[in-house]
Amino acid sequence: MTTNNHDSKHLRILTVIEHLACASYPLSLAQLAQRTALPKASVLRLLQQLQESAYVTRLPDDRGYVLGANSHQMALSVLSSTHFDRMCRLLLGKLVAATGETCNLTALVDNKVHYLARVEPDSDMRLQLHLRTGTHVPLHCTASGKLFLAMMPDVHRKRLIDTLPLPAMTPKTITDRQRLAHELGLIAQQRIGTDNEEFVRGMVAIAVPVQDERGRVIAAVACHTPTATHSFSELFTFSSMMHDTALALGRVLTSNATPGDQRESDTT
Repeated sequence: MTTNNHDSKHLRILTVIEHLACASYPLSLAQLAQRTALPKASVLRLLQQLQESAYVTRLPDDRGYVLGANSHQMALSVLSSTHFDRMCRLLLGKLVAATGETCNLTALVDNKVHYLARVEPDSDMRLQLHLRTGTHVPLHCTASGKLFLAMMPDVHRKRLIDTLPLPAMTPKTITDRQRLAHELGLIAQQRIGTDNEEFVRGMVAIAVPVQDERGRVIAAVACHTPTATHSFSELFTFSSMMHDTALALGRVLTSNATPGDQRESDTT
């Protein structure tokens, strides 16, 4: 194989991964062939190689292809790099300074909420929920998780709700699938995820979406607080500031932040 052919094969592999990453639902072989403008046979060979190395997973019952565990791990490694981590913590830190509450950057990984970055207020006298970066928490009872579910395409969301475990974490956890579906519909309208003591008793949270330039939800900014500090309804007064932070984080995560953006953030 020539160097050009070798490079071309690598680019085709990256193209397949990119299309799967950009899709909000599983893609079939025919859809991938159409989107990549590659022959079906070539796409199938690439998918088989990616499956063998766990970069792609084929869903049962011919429901299509999605990114595999190694692709998720690679993405998380990139987001955990020094540049991204520093920029994310800088923006979250400004939000914490304005709200006085713990703020997080989260992402959807393997049908769970993954904590990418977290900044807490400087106080020795506050009740804190200690979730380290890298921690996974459920979808159905957390503000970020419910937001991720709500922003999915209807078919994908319904399929996931039908199979997702719904353990009761607190007396307020929604464990009825129809009730959860109704709540997610409301969240989809207001674009703010909610947790009213559903994950941890005495803790409330809201989350707003972080989107890329095409409007796709790629992460979430969440803020949580003990009910002794702020009520559930009072958290919504932070939503405008959270949306501003989410917009800035979207530029960072899609590498559209410029040096000027960073300097502005430093002086805001």
